[in-house]
Amino acid sequence: MPTTPTFSCLIVDDDPINRLTLEHYISLTDSLSLTASLTDGLEGLTFFRNGNQVDILFLDVQMPQLSGLELLRVLPNPPLVILTTAHEDFAVDAFNLQVTDYLVKPFDYARFSRAVQRAQLQAGALAQATATQAPSLPDSDLFVKVNNKMVRINFDDVLYVEALSDYVIIVTDKQKHIVYTTLKAFVERLPFDHFVRVHRSYILNLRRVEAIENNMALMPGGQEVPISKSYQDIVFRKINRI
Repeated sequence: MPTTPTFSCLIVDDDPINRLTLEHYISLTDSLSLTASLTDGLEGLTFFRNGNQVDILFLDVQMPQLSGLELLRVLPNPPLVILTTAHEDFAVDAFNLQVTDYLVKPFDYARFSRAVQRAQLQAGALAQATATQAPSLPDSDLFVKVNNKMVRINFDDVLYVEALSDYVIIVTDKQKHIVYTTLKAFVERLPFDHFVRVHRSYILNLRRVEAIENNMALMPGGQEVPISKSYQDIVFRKINRI
């Protein structure tokens, strides 16, 4: 018999009673597993900025410092979201942010289950659409989110990626793209092994390096990228394999 897929879940809610309720409901549902249960929006933001991912986010709307809606607006690629709130006044915002469902507290297990089922159906539809979409991109191409657009980038053209606070700058021969993510999260998701972290602020495309001199990678166009001592061994081992 085919196994039922398990969906990982994150709870972000400052109400301890609601967190306990959601934790209990998740434990009763075989197709769900709880990854973490967090107490405020800032913890949720840190969770995602550290490169963590889940399938379903149960998110409280009203929280101090960073509300659920504010968290959703700053996440570049949020998971399926089920909002939880004591008020019905946020339905329009929920619709605009394309959340999967909207639970008004207090809600029972039956209502919770319907929201989960909706999320699972939506996930299945997205997976099917992905499987049947047009032919895949060339191996060197990826889409990245730049501002509010998905931009296609040929990573053969990328020289290096530089960290800038909560953003990274993808530098090609002709232009720069600014993407809202951390360098750590970016390098973990990049599927190319010739992109190597060479400094706490830089990822380098080793295939575009013209020379290395005085701990600096010399790139086309006269650009230079520093190689810190802590990454030198990794860089030279990679270079020897290329």
